[in-house]
Amino acid sequence: MGTRHRRHSTELKLRLVRMYLNGEASLHGLAREHEISRNLIRLWVEKFEKGELSEELEQGAKIPEYEAKIAALERKIGQLTMEVDLLKKLRQERPRISDTPSVVSGPSASPLQKDVES
Repeated sequence: MGTRHRRHSTELKLRLVRMYLNGEASLHGLAREHEISRNLIRLWVEKFEKGELSEELEQGAKIPEYEAKIAALERKIGQLTMEVDLLKKLRQERPRISDTPSVVSGPSASPLQKDVES
């Protein structure tokens, strides 16, 4: 049976890494207390030292900003869709050019013979 993978917040990762690096807790103690592998905490320490954990935190802070932009774009798409539908409807309802009299050519010719004779 496979092992279930848990996701840990960046805040928790940073807190545990800082506790370990500041000497507030041992690797073994943190692993036991939080039921996390010592190797996982070591990996987080390596990421922290490379600056990768702080990047995760920055990316997490941008999520609400991105969600707001997505919502605004979805509203705009809805508005534009309604405008396109309205324009299509108006195009279907407007009279054809050949049905309207023209200043240059006058009214269209009548297909009835009696109109031609009068």
